[in-house]
Amino acid sequence: MSMELTLDHDAVVRLCERIEGAQLRAHAIPKLTDEYPGMTIGDGYAVQLALRQRWLARGVRQLGWKAGLTSRAKMKQMGVDVPSIGFLMFDMFRSEGSEIGTADLVHPRVECEVAFVTKAELRGPGCTGADVLEATDFVLPAVEVIDSRFSGFKFDLPSVVADNGSSARFVAGGRARIAAELDLRTLGVVLEKNGEQVAMGASGAVLGHPAEAVAMLVNILHELGETLPAGSFVMSGGITEAVAVKPGDNVIARFQELGSVAMRFV
Repeated sequence: MSMELTLDHDAVVRLCERIEGAQLRAHAIPKLTDEYPGMTIGDGYAVQLALRQRWLARGVRQLGWKAGLTSRAKMKQMGVDVPSIGFLMFDMFRSEGSEIGTADLVHPRVECEVAFVTKAELRGPGCTGADVLEATDFVLPAVEVIDSRFSGFKFDLPSVVADNGSSARFVAGGRARIAAELDLRTLGVVLEKNGEQVAMGASGAVLGHPAEAVAMLVNILHELGETLPAGSFVMSGGITEAVAVKPGDNVIARFQELGSVAMRFV
């Protein structure tokens, strides 16, 4: 993946402020490439990293990272051959069974993911799925609430990377399990909304094995001059398609072997 940069520092700061404003005030904005058509994926990460620095400067702790666009179908749709990544901060976390407000979200959608918690540092280049499993303390089921801040849900890869991979909230629950005790390629997942099944899938939808998505994330971090610290919480990417939610919706994700994760939107 090319990390070539075309934006100067002032443009990165301007776009970072635009994204931050859209996230904090929950309003939709045009995709960034409308104004900067030559914007690259590297430019998108420059904006994302500037955004992360703002969060850290506000005193919010980083919990980990997330992989996005991890299914082959999603990658093909976006014309890329590797996933995208985004950061996860403490103020995005919501407890299992909690109420999640939608007033501060633009286009909230939910998707089921396997989350990894690491016990050793991982670094690229050349990180593999086997390296990830060796460095994993445990896995647990999670639901990501994604929220693209772009008008009409229309975006391209540089814009979505700058928007932190549409990250908004995440909920972990169920049972923590040792990864080696499970076949992480074949875990079935069912997403229910208001008692009706709305999506289903198997964990192998994520690059054949969710650990492969985490390995790719580590290798992208290397290109950004970062490593994945021990104790990181990593979302490995959507197993199911993202399902829109609105106030009053009750959502429960049921994972084979890992239990369930529930939440209510208000």
